[in-house]
Amino acid sequence: MNNQQIAKIFNEIADLLELKGENMFRIRAYRRAAQSIDGMPNDIATLTPEELTALPGIGNDLAGKIREYLNTGTIKKYLELKKEVPGGVLELLKVRGLGPKKAKQFYDTLNIKNVDDLATAVQSGKLKGLPGIQKKTEENIMQSISWMKKGAERRPLGRLLPLAENIILQIKEAAPVGRIEVAGSIRRRKETVGDIDILATSKKPETVMNIFINLPHVTKIVNHGETKSSVITDDGVQVDLRVVDENSFGAALQYFTGSKQHNIRLREIAVHMGLKLNEYGVFQEPGNKRTGGKTEEGIYKALKLPYIPPELREDAGEIEAARENKLPELVTIEDIKGDLHVHTKWSDGSYEIHEMVAAARTRGYQYVAITDHTKGLGVAHGLDESRLAREIKLIDEINKTLKGFKILKGIEVDIKSDGKLDLPDETLAELDIVVASIHSGFKQSREQLTDRLLSAIRNPLVNVIAHPTGRLIGERDAYAVDMEAVFKESAKYDVAMEINAYPLRLDLNDFYIKMAKRFGVSFVICTDAHIASQYDYMSYGVAMARRGWLEKKNVLNTLPLEQLIKKLKSCRAGKIKMKQQLIS
Repeated sequence: MNNQQIAKIFNEIADLLELKGENMFRIRAYRRAAQSIDGMPNDIATLTPEELTALPGIGNDLAGKIREYLNTGTIKKYLELKKEVPGGVLELLKVRGLGPKKAKQFYDTLNIKNVDDLATAVQSGKLKGLPGIQKKTEENIMQSISWMKKGAERRPLGRLLPLAENIILQIKEAAPVGRIEVAGSIRRRKETVGDIDILATSKKPETVMNIFINLPHVTKIVNHGETKSSVITDDGVQVDLRVVDENSFGAALQYFTGSKQHNIRLREIAVHMGLKLNEYGVFQEPGNKRTGGKTEEGIYKALKLPYIPPELREDAGEIEAARENKLPELVTIEDIKGDLHVHTKWSDGSYEIHEMVAAARTRGYQYVAITDHTKGLGVAHGLDESRLAREIKLIDEINKTLKGFKILKGIEVDIKSDGKLDLPDETLAELDIVVASIHSGFKQSREQLTDRLLSAIRNPLVNVIAHPTGRLIGERDAYAVDMEAVFKESAKYDVAMEINAYPLRLDLNDFYIKMAKRFGVSFVICTDAHIASQYDYMSYGVAMARRGWLEKKNVLNTLPLEQLIKKLKSCRAGKIKMKQQLIS
């Protein structure tokens, strides 16, 4: 929670400074610091002063502001800046694509003070005639506002899961609880979450409830009971805590994990077996004799089903598969042998190559692919042929010093608007792995965007398509692409689809993962890490893979190093052969 709040404040300071026309270097410093902090898996409050200033972009000045927040709950500089800028303008900056100049223009000329005012102004035609405002501008504003409102209802898993884990940790440390688990859509690892449900057991539930409603960051108590309470955090998230009987914990965990449709199906099975199933247990009818409830496994066993993992509980065929003993053996985080999409200071990352390698090795990986951006992505300081050649040389030198680990020479090559790749084939041929992706032209037609992806897939040197639909959860919808055509061609040319684990992407989602799997597509699960701590995002990608019913055999970076290299080479050789056959 500290990390998210500090990152939010730093980003807003950057916005406020930009509104005032301050130095861009200062603005970028705050944004870079926010990125570093938001990407940390552990609470920033646990860091020593030395560890704090060792973070990318955190010097003595920003470290002081972080400590100020941890001590006081706010930052004086932030409060001062907010007084200098109308609050309405700051809210308008949350509308994606609306820069500081336009936000101030709307405030000054039309007295637009908030997002609702802006929506009304667009709908009533008040923006027409203002400098730089076109019909497309108005359409983009309304689309962004729509996304913002969706985001207010449901939030990315990557935002709420860490909050839930932090709350559970605080309860464990302060309250007399036995078992305690997060339930609901978080436990099923849905990509977006409405609120947080937590279940616990305790011999002193009233004590637990009193501690819960007084946790840090609780701003409102919705309900306070002996065994159930609800609160709102300072970020507007509702958290429900229930204390249940030890003998009913498994039944309650299964029930409150859901999904609703999955639970309906289980209750139907119970009825046909002469049983009653609810959050308290499984009971024989008549007589109400308990036959299960202490564990989830016991619930499924009582219904003559194998245990169904939470990620599959969507009434999407999992019960039928369970009855036929055909549930997949889902991929796990322990199966992952390396990360194949990683950035460094050579483009827009924050760490040197050797630092990213060291962090990967601490996670027990056998390999990592350095895949910095190419020159077409100027904002990311992408590599041209000359700089890539120097990076390749450096990787070769570092590899000579490594034992039991290998850096794969890679690139995230931009797929240009005409479908061509941002670097020539002779340059890409020097690499171990080529990851291709789209970073611009999102508003092209469905046919154009599909053709761009198909063109990249057919290139003999491309191994992976990264973040294939381009979506950013709560900010940008997936671009219009014929994904069925993309998956068919990927299977034909043996090009893997990436499951991008970055929490605001989670791209591919579970729907497309299942579709691609049916076509025989291979996958990689990658973090797109720009700082070392973002390697920990891998768990989110694995969660999406599990929701998509993937097994270890479906994911290339579960392969040991030698098998992976062999697979990448065979993919390239097979595509070259296919291309030669087409030419002849």
